[in-house]
Amino acid sequence: MLQFYKKAFVIIIALIIASLFCGIISLERAFLKDSLLPANKSDFIWHTHTETDATNNGQSSLSVNDDQSSIDFDFSISNKAEYPYISFALALESPKGDRHVDLSRYQSLSFSARCKPNNVIWLGLFTFEDGITQATNLTTYRLPSTYFSCSNGWRKVQVDLTRLETPQWWYSKYQVDLSKQAYRIDRVARIAFGSSQQSPFDTPSNLQINALNLHGHDWRYLYGFAALMLVLWGGYVFWFAREHTQSLVRELTEKLHKDRPLVAYQQLSIEPRRDKDTSTILRFMATEYADPELNLDTAVLKMGLSRTKINEILKQQLGYTFTAYLNKLRLTEAARLLSANDEVIVAEIAYSVGYRNVTYFNKLFKTEYACTPRIFRKTYKQNKAS
Repeated sequence: MLQFYKKAFVIIIALIIASLFCGIISLERAFLKDSLLPANKSDFIWHTHTETDATNNGQSSLSVNDDQSSIDFDFSISNKAEYPYISFALALESPKGDRHVDLSRYQSLSFSARCKPNNVIWLGLFTFEDGITQATNLTTYRLPSTYFSCSNGWRKVQVDLTRLETPQWWYSKYQVDLSKQAYRIDRVARIAFGSSQQSPFDTPSNLQINALNLHGHDWRYLYGFAALMLVLWGGYVFWFAREHTQSLVRELTEKLHKDRPLVAYQQLSIEPRRDKDTSTILRFMATEYADPELNLDTAVLKMGLSRTKINEILKQQLGYTFTAYLNKLRLTEAARLLSANDEVIVAEIAYSVGYRNVTYFNKLFKTEYACTPRIFRKTYKQNKAS
């Protein structure tokens, strides 16, 4: 059994290492964090697109200072136009050259922002809406959006991409029921930052953004990890149960074969060179071991030998004291009876080999055979059936 437990230990260590390795990979892939900045290390392909109300005869202006390591632009909002605005957008592009990118794996967008002076900034997505959006006409895209405030100090912003609000003018313009608030982000053309109704007019302003990241999760990796763990550990449990039973059977069989020369039901082979006292002790114990009253004192009285002599001979010939050898005889015979007869209950076997206390018998048996009498019998029965 020691070899089996060593093998099982090595396998379980290997499984733990494999589980940790797979778990780390699964967690890394399940919880996504993809960068948009700096541009040269971005996980997405994008280019800058700026727009102002100048297309509607407005006088707002925007000047880009940096669009590589961060987003940094100066702007000024003029109230000359009916709807004054400025916009800085990351125009997304797929590796295949499409003007849309699938962001459905992501749930939030995070970044750090700083404004001069204090401002309220609009953040929106350009999302494709089936039946309305024309790929080449940005005005037909749905614009789910939100606002965030910023000041002269850096501020961490986290935006939930699944809970943005579409402006009411879009519903009115395209005659969409206001109850249809749901939108998809599997085809996003742009991520845009711009002025809001609360942006100061005719004031030189600046917006800086860095650490722009998309966050999300893909539970398929965790489901796959759970399934893999179920297979690996379930297989290990199945292997362990089967191999443990087989190893136990082999060990018990070897032990029975080894111990059979000791038991009373077989003829003792006393070699001629052994003296009379040795023969007397071995024959006496082989015939009297089942007597529950048998102990060293009764053996001394019946054989006429001293306690020291009896223990000395048994220790020299067999390596046991009187009590240890007596238990060995009884337990070996009990094991034989358990393996030979399925109908006799454990208590009867305990009594038949000289034990009055079944609990004590079970304790000694488990110490000797590393399993209880019932498991011993069950194991032998299963092995015989297979």
